[in-house]
Amino acid sequence: MAGGGGHHALIIEDEMMIALSLEDLLTGLGFRSFDIADSAAAALLCARNHRPDMITADGLINGGTGMEAVDQITNAMGAIPVVYVSGNPTFIVGRGPVVAKPFSSETLGAACARVYSFH
Repeated sequence: MAGGGGHHALIIEDEMMIALSLEDLLTGLGFRSFDIADSAAAALLCARNHRPDMITADGLINGGTGMEAVDQITNAMGAIPVVYVSGNPTFIVGRGPVVAKPFSSETLGAACARVYSFH
């Protein structure tokens, strides 16, 4: 789903309905292209193919965690703003903004604004 121009987001989420909901909300925040990955390996491949301007990452994904996926990406590519989205937000400590599932456009938007400038 990657495209040129505008802001690009990488959504690391293994539940497709949640990933599509995140994509919809991020579109409303100004993102224009997206990659969705359900594992750390897929996330790293997506990031290498199209460097994201921002990442949303679930705590637990197929075969690992969103934190592991983000660490692999940032070790390879440098710092990228991240918002974690998790059904168990206490699982993610000291990692930046965490939005609890179920999330709203307001809570997601506020967390995104904390890590990413849309100017």
